[in-house]
Amino acid sequence: MASFCRWCSAWARACASRRRRRPSASWRAGSAPLSTTRAPELASLRQLRQALAVLQPSALACVRARCPLCGPTLLVRLNHSEQGVRCVRCGASAVHLSLGAVLRATCPDLRRRDAYELSARGPLVAWLRREVRSLTLSEYLPDVPAGTVRGGVRSEDVQRLSFADASFDLVTHTEVLEHVPDDRRALAELQRVLRPGGLMLFTVPLHDAGCTRERARRHGDRIEHLLEPAWHTDPLRGGAGILVYRDYGRDLPARVRAAGFGEVALQLPHPPLPWLPPRAVVVARKDLA
Repeated sequence: MASFCRWCSAWARACASRRRRRPSASWRAGSAPLSTTRAPELASLRQLRQALAVLQPSALACVRARCPLCGPTLLVRLNHSEQGVRCVRCGASAVHLSLGAVLRATCPDLRRRDAYELSARGPLVAWLRREVRSLTLSEYLPDVPAGTVRGGVRSEDVQRLSFADASFDLVTHTEVLEHVPDDRRALAELQRVLRPGGLMLFTVPLHDAGCTRERARRHGDRIEHLLEPAWHTDPLRGGAGILVYRDYGRDLPARVRAAGFGEVALQLPHPPLPWLPPRAVVVARKDLA
């Protein structure tokens, strides 16, 4: 709780400082470099401001726990949704916590792995940087050719990856496939870039239904909506959000196996997260042959 209180205190001091002092013209224009000593503090303050924006006082709770990404910590619940549970130290969400716990249990030899993560920032990325032998990151930037780096971020379309066959030992992604128009092609591409025996761990929202339900289809530049459009928040670009193309059901493991993977299983984190129903992580292994 002390860490959370210090976090709140730092945020309050920063707010008071902004009220007392107008930024310089160069700061407002964005030309002044960000001090490396202040960058972590400002990042934490941004996280806290985002957290306070969704705070439901009746849900506020915290508990001592061990974060799989950063160690002993406090988990805080800011509201009654899954998105409201965070690690106070590293900011990991419930999804990151679940994937991190399952990855630690499944893959103890992380330091021997060349990994590919389908995002370019966040607590999971920071942890993987420390743990794996090498880490490749990317985001989907629709106006940037695959394999091109813009603003320090590599652009990749998971349906048509620019990597050579057998490039990685480990692939991770969280809440991505439901936003991909052709997820079967994406799964086949991810299987292609894995080395024999390589692992893919990922999460998607899972629904209590026997079969995956398609919500939309893409025909060139046109989108056909089969159901009322649903959107998820876009942490990279903001705006209206990212379209959900499907609701995954209990057939998801079979869908992954059909893309060429051998062993596929749904695994739950242990110990389970407080306050929330278990969040399953898909663990898929590419055959050795």
